[in-house]
Amino acid sequence: MTTGAGGRIRRTAGALVGRRARLRWVHLVLGGALLMPYWLLSVVLLGALNPNQGQLRQLLLQLAALFTSLPMAAVTALLPTVRALEGAAARALCATERPEELATGPSRSWAARRRTAGWYVLHLFFGGVVAGMTLAGVPFAVVLMFAFGGVEDLAKIWENRFPGWMITGPALGVAVLLLVVVTNAGCGALLARWAPALLGPTPDERLAAAERRATVLAQRNRLARELHDSVGHALSAVGIQASAAARVLRSDPDFAEEALRAIEETAREAVAELDTVLGLLREEDNADAGPAGPTLAGLDDLLRQLARTGVRVDADLAPGLARLPVTVSREAYRIVQEGLTNVLRHAGPAPAGLRVGLAGDRLEIELTNPLGPARPSRPGGGRGLRGIGERATALRGGSTAGPDQDGTTWRLAVWLPVEGAR
Repeated sequence: MTTGAGGRIRRTAGALVGRRARLRWVHLVLGGALLMPYWLLSVVLLGALNPNQGQLRQLLLQLAALFTSLPMAAVTALLPTVRALEGAAARALCATERPEELATGPSRSWAARRRTAGWYVLHLFFGGVVAGMTLAGVPFAVVLMFAFGGVEDLAKIWENRFPGWMITGPALGVAVLLLVVVTNAGCGALLARWAPALLGPTPDERLAAAERRATVLAQRNRLARELHDSVGHALSAVGIQASAAARVLRSDPDFAEEALRAIEETAREAVAELDTVLGLLREEDNADAGPAGPTLAGLDDLLRQLARTGVRVDADLAPGLARLPVTVSREAYRIVQEGLTNVLRHAGPAPAGLRVGLAGDRLEIELTNPLGPARPSRPGGGRGLRGIGERATALRGGSTAGPDQDGTTWRLAVWLPVEGAR
């Protein structure tokens, strides 16, 4: 029980005079300093309207000037740069729960400017209250607690006005200090609570940020597919060709030499495609452009390259493929390349059947191969079929993949619309 009470006392003391409270006090005093030019201008304007005033009316004038200065502050807060400055100050001093959500740039819409104006008014108003209480209340409390000159007169005035309610100077001084501390903690906590709502992103800004993230993710996925399909295919072919060359290096040097030349050619083509894909990362202006790469016109080279690895492909290619839109032709090539790479990886040097044809307004791709013995999957593998599906979906097409009914043949079927891609 005692430990719990001690913990509550420590938490309360931390909320009133801890590091967070001190940072918020600096933030509020800064708001009071920003309020001063508007307040002085209001005092001058209101005093000019009625120059002959007594002390009480002057006090009321100064109090009224506090409220007439806030509309002027709201107007200046419509400047776009105010949001960035207030956001930086709030992140550093306001000690909010979510400082990463506060604004880092100027206002780009009237909704953001109106929110900034509301925050600026609250900051200056609370700051003026806390700064005024600090400048007037703290010295007054010190005078009371240490019984400096004038305290006796104050005690007599208090006793005359409130007989029977006499209070000692030190106790009154402590009460004044406590009032200043509590006011600072309360105003700082309110500002910290309202900061994300007033200085955070507007709904339009959140939507724009989500769209930018989606664009970046789509670009990253697209580049990942390009690297997986081009470089992954080349490395698979190089691995099989190198293995074959190693097996027959002594018994069939001519075949080993041919395999090594094929490895050299495949590696050279892979480096060229890698340079193309990496070039997209450096060209920010072309972020919306599709990756460059081979099209269906290069299928013959791909089939010859696979033939060197032992994969015999019975290809049925329809006429007119060269007239397809570049986007469709490029994505179709990558799909065929990844499908044949999967044959190479999972079925080995097995015969495969490939059909690429046109049926009405869509391009159809069908790839079949006999199911070979189960091979251990690579760590982190399994992205090929997913990439094929993503490519087809991006062009509003579709794909299916899996064994046939008798379980002896693997079939990959993809269809892509042609006219929509134009």
